[in-house]
Amino acid sequence: MARKRTVSVHPQTGRHEDENLHTPLDRNRIVQTALQLLNESGLKELSMRKIADKLQVKTASLYYHVKDKEQLMQLMLDQICEAMAWPDASLPWNKQLISWAEQFKQVLLSHRDAVELFNSGLGGGYERLTQMEKLYGLFVAAGFKDDQIPWIASMVKNYVLGFAAEEARIHAFAGGVQTTPEELGEQYSRFFRQLPEERFPHLIRLASHTTNTNWAEEFEFGLGVLINGFSAKLQVKS
Repeated sequence: MARKRTVSVHPQTGRHEDENLHTPLDRNRIVQTALQLLNESGLKELSMRKIADKLQVKTASLYYHVKDKEQLMQLMLDQICEAMAWPDASLPWNKQLISWAEQFKQVLLSHRDAVELFNSGLGGGYERLTQMEKLYGLFVAAGFKDDQIPWIASMVKNYVLGFAAEEARIHAFAGGVQTTPEELGEQYSRFFRQLPEERFPHLIRLASHTTNTNWAEEFEFGLGVLINGFSAKLQVKS
Protein backbone atom coordinates (compact mmCIF):
# COMPACT_ATOMS: atom_id res chain seq x y z
CA MET A 1 0.00 0.00 0.00
CA ALA A 2 1.36 3.41 -0.95
CA ARG A 3 2.18 5.65 1.95
CA LYS A 4 -0.10 8.65 2.28
CA ARG A 5 1.82 11.93 1.85
CA THR A 6 1.41 14.39 4.67
CA VAL A 7 1.92 18.12 4.22
CA SER A 8 2.18 20.58 7.07
CA VAL A 9 -0.21 23.51 7.10
CA HIS A 10 0.85 27.08 7.81
CA PRO A 11 -0.71 27.93 11.21
CA GLN A 12 -1.78 31.46 10.22
CA THR A 13 -2.84 31.18 6.59
CA GLY A 14 -3.85 27.53 6.42
CA ARG A 15 -1.82 27.18 3.20
CA HIS A 16 0.46 24.24 2.63
CA GLU A 17 4.13 25.09 3.02
CA ASP A 18 5.10 23.65 -0.36
CA GLU A 19 2.77 26.16 -2.05
CA ASN A 20 5.14 28.92 -0.94
CA LEU A 21 8.29 27.04 -1.87
CA HIS A 22 7.67 26.68 -5.61
CA THR A 23 6.27 29.69 -7.44
CA PRO A 24 5.76 28.62 -11.07
CA LEU A 25 8.58 29.75 -13.34
CA ASP A 26 7.48 31.84 -16.29
CA ARG A 27 8.95 34.34 -18.73
CA ASN A 28 7.83 37.37 -16.74
CA ARG A 29 9.57 36.19 -13.56
CA ILE A 30 12.75 35.57 -15.52
CA VAL A 31 12.68 39.05 -17.08
CA GLN A 32 11.92 40.77 -13.77
CA THR A 33 14.74 38.87 -12.05
CA ALA A 34 17.13 39.74 -14.87
CA LEU A 35 16.29 43.45 -14.51
CA GLN A 36 16.79 43.21 -10.75
CA LEU A 37 20.24 41.69 -11.24
CA LEU A 38 21.03 44.28 -13.91
CA ASN A 39 20.39 47.05 -11.40
CA GLU A 40 22.34 45.28 -8.67
CA SER A 41 25.43 44.13 -10.57
CA GLY A 42 25.45 45.61 -14.08
CA LEU A 43 25.27 44.14 -17.56
CA LYS A 44 28.76 42.59 -17.55
CA GLU A 45 27.90 40.46 -14.53
CA LEU A 46 24.52 39.34 -15.85
CA SER A 47 24.43 35.67 -16.81
CA MET A 48 21.84 32.96 -17.24
CA ARG A 49 23.44 31.03 -14.37
CA LYS A 50 23.13 33.96 -11.97
CA ILE A 51 19.52 34.50 -13.00
CA ALA A 52 18.80 30.82 -12.37
CA ASP A 53 20.55 30.98 -8.98
CA LYS A 54 18.45 33.99 -8.01
CA LEU A 55 15.30 32.10 -8.98
CA GLN A 56 16.56 28.94 -7.25
CA VAL A 57 16.19 26.82 -10.38
CA LYS A 58 18.51 24.98 -12.72
CA THR A 59 19.94 27.06 -15.57
CA ALA A 60 18.42 24.65 -18.11
CA SER A 61 14.95 25.52 -16.78
CA LEU A 62 15.27 29.06 -18.16
CA TYR A 63 15.52 27.78 -21.71
CA TYR A 64 11.97 26.44 -21.61
CA HIS A 65 10.85 30.07 -21.51
CA VAL A 66 13.56 32.02 -23.39
CA LYS A 67 15.60 30.87 -26.36
CA ASP A 68 18.92 32.33 -25.21
CA LYS A 69 20.48 35.31 -23.48
CA GLU A 70 20.07 37.46 -26.59
CA GLN A 71 16.30 36.93 -26.58
CA LEU A 72 16.21 37.61 -22.85
CA MET A 73 17.97 40.93 -23.38
CA GLN A 74 15.38 41.87 -26.02
CA LEU A 75 12.64 41.03 -23.53
CA MET A 76 14.36 43.19 -20.92
CA LEU A 77 14.47 46.08 -23.39
CA ASP A 78 10.78 45.60 -24.13
CA GLN A 79 10.02 45.75 -20.42
CA ILE A 80 12.00 48.96 -20.09
CA CYS A 81 10.26 50.50 -23.11
CA GLU A 82 6.83 49.66 -21.68
CA ALA A 83 7.35 52.45 -19.15
CA MET A 84 7.21 55.04 -21.94
CA ALA A 85 3.87 56.69 -22.73
CA TRP A 86 3.51 58.37 -26.12
CA PRO A 87 3.14 62.18 -25.94
CA ASP A 88 -0.14 63.96 -26.60
CA ALA A 89 -0.75 63.75 -30.35
CA SER A 90 -2.44 67.17 -30.34
CA LEU A 91 0.91 68.85 -29.56
CA PRO A 92 3.14 70.21 -32.36
CA TRP A 93 5.64 67.67 -33.62
CA ASN A 94 8.62 69.39 -31.97
CA LYS A 95 6.90 69.40 -28.55
CA GLN A 96 6.04 65.73 -28.95
CA LEU A 97 9.65 64.99 -29.81
CA ILE A 98 10.95 66.85 -26.75
CA SER A 99 8.53 64.97 -24.51
CA TRP A 100 9.49 61.62 -26.05
CA ALA A 101 13.22 62.31 -25.74
CA GLU A 102 12.92 63.35 -22.09
CA GLN A 103 10.95 60.19 -21.32
CA PHE A 104 13.50 58.05 -23.13
CA LYS A 105 16.36 59.58 -21.14
CA GLN A 106 14.58 59.06 -17.83
CA VAL A 107 13.84 55.43 -18.71
CA LEU A 108 17.51 54.87 -19.57
CA LEU A 109 18.64 56.43 -16.29
CA SER A 110 16.18 54.34 -14.29
CA HIS A 111 18.10 51.13 -15.01
CA ARG A 112 21.79 50.49 -14.55
CA ASP A 113 23.68 49.96 -17.83
CA ALA A 114 20.46 50.49 -19.83
CA VAL A 115 22.38 52.31 -22.58
CA GLU A 116 24.74 49.36 -22.98
CA LEU A 117 21.73 47.07 -23.09
CA PHE A 118 20.16 49.16 -25.88
CA ASN A 119 23.43 49.11 -27.82
CA SER A 120 23.98 45.37 -27.36
CA GLY A 121 22.11 44.34 -30.49
CA LEU A 122 19.49 45.19 -33.08
CA GLY A 123 16.10 46.24 -31.70
CA GLY A 124 13.79 43.34 -32.46
CA GLY A 125 11.39 43.46 -29.52
CA TYR A 126 7.84 44.58 -30.22
CA GLU A 127 7.78 47.33 -27.60
CA ARG A 128 11.02 48.81 -28.90
CA LEU A 129 9.81 48.50 -32.49
CA THR A 130 6.55 50.19 -31.45
CA GLN A 131 8.53 53.20 -30.22
CA MET A 132 10.36 53.33 -33.55
CA GLU A 133 7.09 53.02 -35.49
CA LYS A 134 5.52 55.91 -33.58
CA LEU A 135 8.65 58.03 -33.95
CA TYR A 136 8.60 57.43 -37.71
CA GLY A 137 4.90 58.29 -37.77
CA LEU A 138 5.59 61.55 -35.95
CA PHE A 139 8.09 62.62 -38.60
CA VAL A 140 5.79 61.48 -41.42
CA ALA A 141 2.95 63.59 -40.04
CA ALA A 142 5.32 66.55 -39.67
CA GLY A 143 6.07 66.38 -43.39
CA PHE A 144 9.67 65.13 -43.56
CA LYS A 145 10.90 63.31 -46.66
CA ASP A 146 10.76 59.52 -46.43
CA ASP A 147 14.48 59.02 -47.02
CA GLN A 148 15.34 61.51 -44.25
CA ILE A 149 13.08 60.06 -41.56
CA PRO A 150 15.30 57.10 -40.55
CA TRP A 151 18.29 59.49 -40.38
CA ILE A 152 16.44 61.99 -38.22
CA ALA A 153 15.10 59.29 -35.89
CA SER A 154 18.58 57.81 -35.57
CA MET A 155 20.09 61.21 -34.73
CA VAL A 156 17.57 61.78 -31.95
CA LYS A 157 18.00 58.26 -30.57
CA ASN A 158 21.79 58.48 -30.60
CA TYR A 159 21.72 61.91 -28.95
CA VAL A 160 19.58 60.63 -26.08
CA LEU A 161 21.62 57.45 -25.70
CA GLY A 162 24.90 59.38 -25.65
CA PHE A 163 23.64 61.99 -23.21
CA ALA A 164 22.18 59.40 -20.84
CA ALA A 165 25.41 57.39 -20.97
CA GLU A 166 27.49 60.44 -20.01
CA GLU A 167 25.13 61.45 -17.20
CA ALA A 168 25.06 57.89 -15.84
CA ARG A 169 28.86 57.63 -16.10
CA ILE A 170 29.42 60.80 -14.07
CA HIS A 171 26.96 59.75 -11.38
CA ALA A 172 28.44 56.24 -11.20
CA PHE A 173 31.99 57.61 -10.96
CA ALA A 174 30.96 60.05 -8.24
CA GLY A 175 29.32 57.23 -6.31
CA GLY A 176 32.43 55.06 -6.72
CA VAL A 177 34.64 57.67 -5.07
CA GLN A 178 31.96 58.43 -2.46
CA THR A 179 31.22 61.98 -3.48
CA THR A 180 28.45 63.86 -5.26
CA PRO A 181 28.49 64.95 -8.93
CA GLU A 182 28.62 68.57 -7.71
CA GLU A 183 31.68 67.93 -5.51
CA LEU A 184 33.29 65.96 -8.33
CA GLY A 185 32.70 68.89 -10.68
CA GLU A 186 34.36 71.28 -8.24
CA GLN A 187 37.40 68.98 -8.00
CA TYR A 188 37.80 68.96 -11.77
CA SER A 189 37.25 72.72 -11.89
CA ARG A 190 40.16 73.21 -9.47
CA PHE A 191 42.25 70.86 -11.60
CA PHE A 192 41.57 72.92 -14.74
CA ARG A 193 42.37 76.18 -12.96
CA GLN A 194 45.79 74.82 -12.00
CA LEU A 195 46.78 74.16 -15.62
CA PRO A 196 49.33 76.45 -17.35
CA GLU A 197 47.31 79.45 -18.48
CA GLU A 198 49.48 80.14 -21.53
CA ARG A 199 48.70 76.68 -22.90
CA PHE A 200 45.09 76.14 -21.78
CA PRO A 201 43.46 79.60 -21.59
CA HIS A 202 40.03 78.46 -22.78
CA LEU A 203 39.88 75.36 -20.59
CA ILE A 204 40.69 77.49 -17.56
CA ARG A 205 38.24 80.28 -18.40
CA LEU A 206 35.40 77.85 -19.14
CA ALA A 207 36.20 75.41 -16.31
CA SER A 208 33.09 76.20 -14.26
CA HIS A 209 30.83 75.68 -17.28
CA THR A 210 32.62 72.47 -18.25
CA THR A 211 32.53 70.76 -14.87
CA ASN A 212 29.33 72.08 -13.28
CA THR A 213 26.83 71.51 -16.03
CA ASN A 214 23.09 71.67 -15.56
CA TRP A 215 22.01 68.33 -17.03
CA ALA A 216 18.43 69.37 -17.80
CA GLU A 217 19.42 72.64 -19.48
CA GLU A 218 22.21 71.02 -21.48
CA PHE A 219 19.90 68.23 -22.67
CA GLU A 220 17.22 70.70 -23.70
CA PHE A 221 19.79 72.89 -25.48
CA GLY A 222 21.21 70.02 -27.52
CA LEU A 223 17.77 68.73 -28.41
CA GLY A 224 16.78 72.25 -29.47
CA VAL A 225 19.78 72.44 -31.81
CA LEU A 226 18.69 69.19 -33.46
CA ILE A 227 15.08 70.32 -33.77
CA ASN A 228 16.13 73.65 -35.31
CA GLY A 229 18.15 71.75 -37.89
CA PHE A 230 15.24 69.43 -38.63
CA SER A 231 12.89 72.41 -38.98
CA ALA A 232 15.26 73.97 -41.52
CA LYS A 233 14.93 70.83 -43.64
CA LEU A 234 11.15 71.15 -43.52
CA GLN A 235 11.35 74.73 -44.71
CA VAL A 236 13.59 73.72 -47.62
CA LYS A 237 11.09 71.03 -48.62
CA SER A 238 8.16 73.46 -48.57
